[in-house]
Amino acid sequence: QVQLVESGGGSVQAGGSLRLSCVASGHTYTNYFVMGWFRRCPGKEREGVASIDSDLNTNYIDSVKGRFTISKDYAKKTLYLQMNNLKPEGTAMYYCATGGYAIWRTSLIPEAAYSSWGQGTQVTVSS
Repeated sequence: QVQLVESGGGSVQAGGSLRLSCVASGHTYTNYFVMGWFRRCPGKEREGVASIDSDLNTNYIDSVKGRFTISKDYAKKTLYLQMNNLKPEGTAMYYCATGGYAIWRTSLIPEAAYSSWGQGTQVTVSS
């Protein structure tokens, strides 16, 4: 069983930055597991935002490319999402997720590949 705890959400004005963190724990977790960030915007379906595979290949949804960066700190078992130049449409509950070992070099890791989810952290961007 893997537990994920997100933090770092908050309220910012458009153009601002936030860094989300997701700490993983549990005896079955390894640093080679795939991890990703998802979000659920008001009135919309949950969507994948960024992912990092077991070889540290990263992928992003088109709308955040060049503004968001996903990264991992192995020693801290922590996943990050640095979000710069935030836009009001980025207002959402953000979730991190992890799955097993997999390689996805050129596309976002699909939701079906994830088996553990955090509770989410709210991000609100005002115009």
